[in-house]
Amino acid sequence: MKEFGIREVARRSGVPASTLRYYEEKGLIRSAGRRGLSRVFKADVLDQLALITFAQSLTFSLEEIAPMLTANGHVTLDRQLLTRKADELDRLMAKLAAVRDELRSAAACPARSHGQCPSFQQRLKDVSREDVWQAPFGF
Repeated sequence: MKEFGIREVARRSGVPASTLRYYEEKGLIRSAGRRGLSRVFKADVLDQLALITFAQSLTFSLEEIAPMLTANGHVTLDRQLLTRKADELDRLMAKLAAVRDELRSAAACPARSHGQCPSFQQRLKDVSREDVWQAPFGF
């Protein structure tokens, strides 16, 4: 199998060499050895890096990604984890929709100032009765 130096892997993958070293330290990828002082990787590391980048774009942490990569470089996905992550995103999207709606409501107030807007003032009263750390969105 073809091998690439760390600079070539960084160039081909778009992942900085410092990040490659970090991923190796965390056990996400493995170098095939060294050529002088430089790490050398098998070509399949590019597929592993693509998976890491893709999974991160789907909000997976490196800790969640690590079990997806087997020691021999194959990908294994935990379907229950995927479902939990999708459920987590559903909850986040609901919270973000509520935030958006609050912002639109405040922006649409016809009063000259929000201090004179009855609906905005009522919302402030509602929030003051709620647990400040959980309300209104639980962030």
